[in-house]
Amino acid sequence: MRLRLVLAMMGFTLLVLAVQNVPFAFYLVGVEQQRLVTTLERDAFVLAARLEDQLEAGTAATDPTAGELTAEYSSQSGARVVVVDADGVVVATSDSDQSRVGVSYASRPELEAALKGRIASGERFSETLQVSLLYVAVPVQSGEGVLGAVRLSYPAQVVTDAAARQVWGLAAVAATTVVLAGLVAFVFASGVTRRLRLLQAATEQLARGDLAARAEEGAGVPEVRSLAHSFNVMAERLATLIELQRSFASDASHQLRTPLTALRLRLDGARELIDSDPDAAAERLAAADAELDRLGGLIDGLLTLSRAEAESAATGPHDAAAIARERVEQWLPLAQEAGVALQYEGPPSAPVLAVETAVEQIVDNYLDNALGVSPAGSAIIVRVEAADRVTVHVLDDGPGLTPEQRDRAFDRFWRGSSDGEGSGLGLAIVAQLARASGGSARLEPRRDGGLDASVTLPAASR
Repeated sequence: MRLRLVLAMMGFTLLVLAVQNVPFAFYLVGVEQQRLVTTLERDAFVLAARLEDQLEAGTAATDPTAGELTAEYSSQSGARVVVVDADGVVVATSDSDQSRVGVSYASRPELEAALKGRIASGERFSETLQVSLLYVAVPVQSGEGVLGAVRLSYPAQVVTDAAARQVWGLAAVAATTVVLAGLVAFVFASGVTRRLRLLQAATEQLARGDLAARAEEGAGVPEVRSLAHSFNVMAERLATLIELQRSFASDASHQLRTPLTALRLRLDGARELIDSDPDAAAERLAAADAELDRLGGLIDGLLTLSRAEAESAATGPHDAAAIARERVEQWLPLAQEAGVALQYEGPPSAPVLAVETAVEQIVDNYLDNALGVSPAGSAIIVRVEAADRVTVHVLDDGPGLTPEQRDRAFDRFWRGSSDGEGSGLGLAIVAQLARASGGSARLEPRRDGGLDASVTLPAASR
């Protein structure tokens, strides 16, 4: 990944520089050529001014001053100089071979134009020198008359070399820019990949069974921090589920051992008495049936708790008030048999967010416990209070619980009574369903005695 990021950054930078510098390089060639032409024009006019007197007097061909001027300029600038008179005949040249003096150049297009009073410049191939030349020809004028012309020429390669030097300078700058971009990308990519490698190491550590493995969330780019946070949430959830399963398996094996042992002893005793004392055997079989019922209830409770602890379904809107009234109606006949008054208090509607059937199971468990401890002639009130959050109370007039008992009441397999009735899973199921719904369950003493069993759930939009 790091190599790909570095290559991508360098490639993008190179593309941008190419798009920008290639047209600029062509522009530099044109600018260099124009600069050289301008320089040649200026120098040609300077030479023309200095040779005006000799051309006007007709002594340029015999006056050594003209040859000296052209030779001196050629040695300083590297340009080739040709001076012609009004007839186009060469009167002076910078060549060491002076054999061309006296030769007519009137047919040369640039000199022909200059002798007509125009400035001529351009590039042409010289048959004599077998090279491309960049030339400038200017007239030598006196008043309105043309006395002759001066032509300066450079090999076109001079322009090409000058432009190439600037292009190579641009190339060096571009190469430096690409390298710097690569270094910056390497530093950036190293930071990103380092965080990803740390996250990979934490993942492998978790895969090896280390449930304490966590990724660092406070460093790196936002996307990596978000990924690390998601990993930590997943690891925390996984560790919690595994711990719950371990605890569940341990508690379940411990709690199931007792009824299974009792069932085995009763069946062994019944088997021994079935021939000698059928009535005693029948009594023991009846006790075994009761133990089977208790075992079945315990297994049902364990399954319910297991589903509640593994609950990952999304919460949805439910009317806690309507559910509470419906559960009161369902439990009312049983409460009347026990001589306990059962009533509902609260608003007609109280929408909450909870997992499916959570409110029903919580109210049922609270009412079951309340009826089990409420004496005849007492009252149980199911009260719903709706505000920012919705709270469902089940208030009884029973003996209540001590602070120590209230602290342990939501533990699995804890039973407040000493008679051994119940599985001790009801309140554990309540607590887990409340947590899965985003709420909480509580047990608090009432002022006049009894217990206030409540659950608080997030309110839903009406």
